[in-house]
Amino acid sequence: MEYWQGDRIRYRTKKKTIFASLFHDIGGISLKERIDILNFDEDSSYNKHAELGYLLFKDCKMVSEEADIIRYHHVPWDYGAGREKNNERIPIESHILHLADRISVLIDYDHEVLGQVGSIVERVKGLSGKVFVPEFVDAFVKISNKEYLWLDVVSSNIDEELNKIHNLPLASFDIELLRNFAKVFSRIIDFRSRFTATHSSGVSACAVELAKLAGFSEKELVIMEIAGYLHDLGKLAVPKEILEKPGKLSLEEFNIVKSHTYYTYKILSYIPNFETINRWASFHHERLDGSGYPFHISAFDFPLGSRIMAVADVFTALTEDRPYREGMDVDKALNIVEMMAQNNALDTYVTYLLKKNFARINDVRIGAQTVVRKEYEEFSKFGILY
Repeated sequence: MEYWQGDRIRYRTKKKTIFASLFHDIGGISLKERIDILNFDEDSSYNKHAELGYLLFKDCKMVSEEADIIRYHHVPWDYGAGREKNNERIPIESHILHLADRISVLIDYDHEVLGQVGSIVERVKGLSGKVFVPEFVDAFVKISNKEYLWLDVVSSNIDEELNKIHNLPLASFDIELLRNFAKVFSRIIDFRSRFTATHSSGVSACAVELAKLAGFSEKELVIMEIAGYLHDLGKLAVPKEILEKPGKLSLEEFNIVKSHTYYTYKILSYIPNFETINRWASFHHERLDGSGYPFHISAFDFPLGSRIMAVADVFTALTEDRPYREGMDVDKALNIVEMMAQNNALDTYVTYLLKKNFARINDVRIGAQTVVRKEYEEFSKFGILY
């Protein structure tokens, strides 16, 4: 195919396809959608999770092309009609990803894989032209006799194989791209519930303003923004039923909620050079008197960035609706923050900054949350976020 001519084009295609493959199902936010994704015979005419994945990444400037690949990765080839959808050209990488995705779904990971190869190949060949691009099917058939490919896919050491991909010089993972990714993940975290839909954006905005007032550098402000977006990452381990329970949580349920900061810490600890982001993000439920969780750190081990995040989180959470209460009046929320500072739970200096610059900080918080609320409403149109 003409598209494949030249090493440069092949490299760009490979790079974009690898990125898109890593995040192709990121839009599967609801449990139902994640289950439907694993159905080989799903209706490819329209896939909500693919559109949601596109919406999550479309504003990330450095990966906007990859967003288009994700958007169309379930469009069938349909004997060439799949070159376009709704008068838009479909990236050829979308069809590569579609084939790879469906092959993966056909594998039964509970049974020995090599004995499945023959039936998988025949199933795919039977859909050549109708669902998959014939040239890509032919390429798949040619490599399907290589046992190591299948063994790699089902290997418990798949992470090692994925690490080899890092030898490919992908787009540099600079601080701006990291900020964009953190923002995407904040949506995935928060959009699971309408009660938390704008929480991380509010916390991040509030924390950045407090950090400015505390004299943080421009680089530190970006790090604070990222930490704010990721501070509730561990809530992905908390069932939605608990997040939206209208009444008082049981002790068991409350303990599950408390675990989210631990999981935030553990997840971020695996990422190189994330030590500062991790501390600022994960310690937001720690308290100066050691009464917080999950580490019960003392004031001596409580960095200023973490203290700022703790104040930003408490203030933002108090102003938001929850299943069991309406959001508080901002003056009442500020009074509670001050009381917590007086009781040596929150930092008095950071609380002073919040009170002295309250109107400015609150306006920034409201502005950030208003923007994300509109995004959430756009996502809600797909009817799979609840």
